[in-house]
Amino acid sequence: MNAAVVSVCVMLVLFVTRETASISQELQAAANAWQGSLPCGGWNCECAARQQSCCCAAAQIDELEEQMFTRLLNSFNALSELKTNIEQITACRGVAFTASMSQMFGCFGPFTSDLPIPYSNTTLNHGNGYNPALGIFTAPCAGVFSFSLTVYSNKLSEGQRLYQRVALVRQGRSEVATWEDNREDAEDSATQTVLFSLRVGEQVYAQLMSGREICGDIWGRNIFSGYILYPAES
Repeated sequence: MNAAVVSVCVMLVLFVTRETASISQELQAAANAWQGSLPCGGWNCECAARQQSCCCAAAQIDELEEQMFTRLLNSFNALSELKTNIEQITACRGVAFTASMSQMFGCFGPFTSDLPIPYSNTTLNHGNGYNPALGIFTAPCAGVFSFSLTVYSNKLSEGQRLYQRVALVRQGRSEVATWEDNREDAEDSATQTVLFSLRVGEQVYAQLMSGREICGDIWGRNIFSGYILYPAES
């Protein structure tokens, strides 16, 4: 994108330079062909081009140069704005991620405080919005995003307590959650899918509630994923 903008700017400069030189030559030729006295009172006066027979065209050349400079400046500003808009749009192309928890025979938790879950096995991270070390997705641009959370736990033997609660958190606020609290079966799973409208830099992550645990996921069935539906204005 930067190369394209530079190329367009160079072309504009060359065009303006050629146009200015051509008009200047025509004005000087007209002055040389003039019969009679000149409005400036003589041939050898000081002017912008500092050449003979140009003084009667100096004011017009100055005005033309000012107009060309203004047009070039406006074109550069328009190209800069276009570049910014294109970068904002392209930043949201292909934003998607999928990550799962590491395989485990034991349990993740319980902890004494709510804790983000580090889904460290990343199989997709287009746009690099997801941080596998922290388990946090940060929106690289404004838009509407879809997030999906699957929570699986297996105590491996019946009669033991399944006790988990995982929330999908946006900017520190729990939006949706899955939970289980029973002794009737040894394993269970649940899935939540939700749409969030995010601004640039807003964060989404899955959080294990304090005192709860996720156990026995030897197949990596705890999955956190998301992708952008469409970009929006910041």
